[in-house]
Order: sequence, then C-alpha cells, then structure tokens
Amino acid sequence: MEETYLKEKKEVAKWMRRLYKKGLTTSLGGNISRRIDDNHIAITASETDKGNIKASQIAVVALNGSVVSASLQVSVETGMHLAIYNQRREVNCIVHAHSPFGSLFAATNKAVNVSLLAEASTILGNPVVARYAAPGSELLAKNVAAAAIESNVIIMQNHGVLAVGESMLKAFDRIEVLENASKMTVLTSMLDDKKELKPEQISELQRLFAL
Repeated sequence: MEETYLKEKKEVAKWMRRLYKKGLTTSLGGNISRRIDDNHIAITASETDKGNIKASQIAVVALNGSVVSASLQVSVETGMHLAIYNQRREVNCIVHAHSPFGSLFAATNKAVNVSLLAEASTILGNPVVARYAAPGSELLAKNVAAAAIESNVIIMQNHGVLAVGESMLKAFDRIEVLENASKMTVLTSMLDDKKELKPEQISELQRLFAL
C-alpha cells in the first residue's frame, strides 16, 4: 500500500533536504509533513539525516495516529502535526524548522518585526507564539495547534519555528520569509535605525492581497 504514496514521500524528502541545505535546521532537527489524502499524512521519520533523507525514510501515519510504516520510527512531533491537520482541513503541508534567527525569537521576549518589508507583512501576517512544552509532548501538540488557529506562522517558545500552508512551497516560503524578517529585526536593532511600513501602507497591502 505504501508504494502508492511514493510521490508524496519523495516530495517530503526533497523539501526536507532543501530545508537542511538552506541552513534552516540541523542534521537531526526539524520535520516536514504533507497530507496524502483525507486519512493519511507523510512525515519525516525520527533519527534521520535531514541533509540526505530519502523517500524510504518518510513515514506514513493515519490521522487517527496509527502508524502505517511499521518499519520506521515516527517523529516525536507527529502528534503536533496531526493536531494541526485535524483542526485545519485546508492545511496540506507543515514545515517545522530550527532556523537560527527565527529560533532566536523563540528564546527571547522580543517580537519579529513584520512591518519592515512588504513581503514579510503580506506573507507572514502576525506570527503567533506557542507556549513552551517539552518536545514530543501532548501539551506541545495542544499549544501549537491552538496557535495555528490564529496564524500560519508559529514561533515555538524555546524550541523553533513552524509554518503551515496549502502547498509545500507556501509553507516553506513562510519559513524563509520569517528567517529573513528575523534577521532584519536584529540588524535594524543593531543599527538603531528602522523605517517601518505605515498603517495605511499595511492596509493597502491587505486590500491588494486580500489578507
């Protein structure tokens, strides 16, 4: 049965390798998943080298939590992914990363400034912070799923970042834009100078992009 999911598994592996090569996660850190159909998702397996991960290392899990890929150890964050998919039916892909600058804001009380660039304002909206809970715990899944109701971009306290999307490209792009916006926030702070979008300019962007 898993052979019918080969296309989806290849896609997840490809984007996971890309995430690592972009420097947005560590060798064993982060995870990516995508919805296969109404009942299954494909997700990176645990203890896999994210820079060289292959389709054979992508697990298939039912939305009720049962593991189809019995030979693979599923990611400890599988419950978090399932919680998001079960409450947001329009979400097809989830990218969880340990990006350096995005994770910096997971370890501080500062907020990422999304008003510095039009791209950040339109693509990120307002990132939401999910309260800390131990990785792989039911509480973490609950906290992140609650945050995902409010935003497509989530900063996980003392952990990392996560983005959802209707496609892998959109979810991945949100992670990249968040990383860039995080860098911009830090650099403008170091320069002690910034030029933010005005409220009317943000409103114009919201109208133009139907946000």
